[in-house]
Parts: sequence; structure tokens; C-alpha cells
Amino acid sequence: MTDVMHWMSAVAGQVDGTTVIRGYPLDELIGNVNFPDTIYLVLKGELPSPPESQMMNAMLTACVDHGIAPPSVVAARTVFSGGNSLNSAVAAGALTLGDFHGGAIEQCMKLFQELLADKPGDVAGLAKATVTDFLAQRKRFPGYGHKLYKRDPRTVRMLELAGEYGFGGHFINFAVAVQETLEESMGRPMPLNVDGAIAAILCDMGFDWRVGKGFFIIARIPGVVAHIVEEWTREKPFRRLPEGSYGYDGPGLRPVPGAK
Repeated sequence: MTDVMHWMSAVAGQVDGTTVIRGYPLDELIGNVNFPDTIYLVLKGELPSPPESQMMNAMLTACVDHGIAPPSVVAARTVFSGGNSLNSAVAAGALTLGDFHGGAIEQCMKLFQELLADKPGDVAGLAKATVTDFLAQRKRFPGYGHKLYKRDPRTVRMLELAGEYGFGGHFINFAVAVQETLEESMGRPMPLNVDGAIAAILCDMGFDWRVGKGFFIIARIPGVVAHIVEEWTREKPFRRLPEGSYGYDGPGLRPVPGAK
């Protein structure tokens, strides 16, 4: 007889016939714990304190949507316009969330946690050394810069709230120091963007860097769903590029060998 592999999870399951989430009865969570707090619970393993709850809510709100132009929305609306189901279109949008769209939170958290693991002291000195190293290697620092903003207003607001809620720890201090050093070294705005700010705050809240991309996915999917429903109710099927917005720049007309 072959051994059966048992799949175990500490996230959710049944205890004495009761469905639990991290040990809390699901039926008791309903109506007593809001959705951002429940997200915190499943990701972190414990319910948040009131300041953690407020901060979690603010970060999720900051990521919910950013217009029709990002790849996740373009992909989702285009796939739906081809006659596919809502869930297929949501999946298409989610599949665009990679290293260059939605991945910077994870990248930034990993970098912050590796750099500050044993060096919680001189964040300004560490920021200068790190930026110098990155620029020498011509590497891009994740979580900084934005096409639209010289100062990301979402970051400004979240850092204000982080201070109010007591999350001004060494990860946030390091993130701000990197911004200042990057701008001084490059001579142009290199704002700490929403991804970098959330990365620093999540680090100060004690989250593992591996939740970073997942956090963005959780926050952005409601916006993707809203765009798909809008596509469904407002637009005609079969999206295609408008005439004049595309062209061909390959070889000129040429004969196929052997064709008559």
C-alpha cells in the first residue's frame, strides 16, 4: 500500500465540525471583523490591532485602481471583449501582474529586509551606500520613480497615516532616505512611489516579503472587475486597435519561392 500524502494548512480548516480561519470560527468573524482585517488575518496569522487595521485599510484602498491604461485593465477588457467570461477576463488581468506591473512591492520588501536584517542603525549611511552600489551597477531601485508624479500623492498620504498610526519604523526611514539619496545623486525627482511606500510599511508591520505581490493582487482585482463590468455594459464586443494607431515595418512585398 502506498502512503498518502497529506496536505496540511494552518490558514483554514475544520475543528470539531467548525470552519476556522487561523483558529477563529468563520461564522463569528462574519459581521464582527471587516474585510481588510480578515485579509490581515489570513496573511499574517493574527487579527490586527486598531492602528494595524487602519493602516491595512489605507494601503488596500491606495492600490484599488489607477485608471484604464495599466496592462491588467487593458488585458482584462480586451479578453472580455473577445467574448470570454468575466472570470477568464479577471484571470487575464491578474496574469499581467508581474515584475513590471505590481511586482515592485515584493521586490522592494525583499531588498529592504535583506539590507536591514542586521543593520537597523544608520539608515542614512546605508541608503547612500546602497544607492551608490545600484547606480554603479546601473541597476534600477524598485519602488522609486513614477511617470506621472514628482511626488506620489498616495505615498504622501500613506506616510502621513503611518506616522499617525505609529508605523514610522526603520524601514520607512530607510525608504525615505533612499529617495533623498537617489534624487541627490541623479539630479531629478525619483519619488518613493506607492509600491515602495507599501513595501516599507508592510516591512515595519512585520510581514514577510513573499506576501508583497499577493497584497497588490488582492487590492487591484476589485478595480479590474469594475473595468470588466464597465466594458460589458458600455462597449461593443471585439476591441481592436483604431486605424492609424498601428502599422507594419517588416520586409517589403516579396515572392514566395516556388509559387506560381
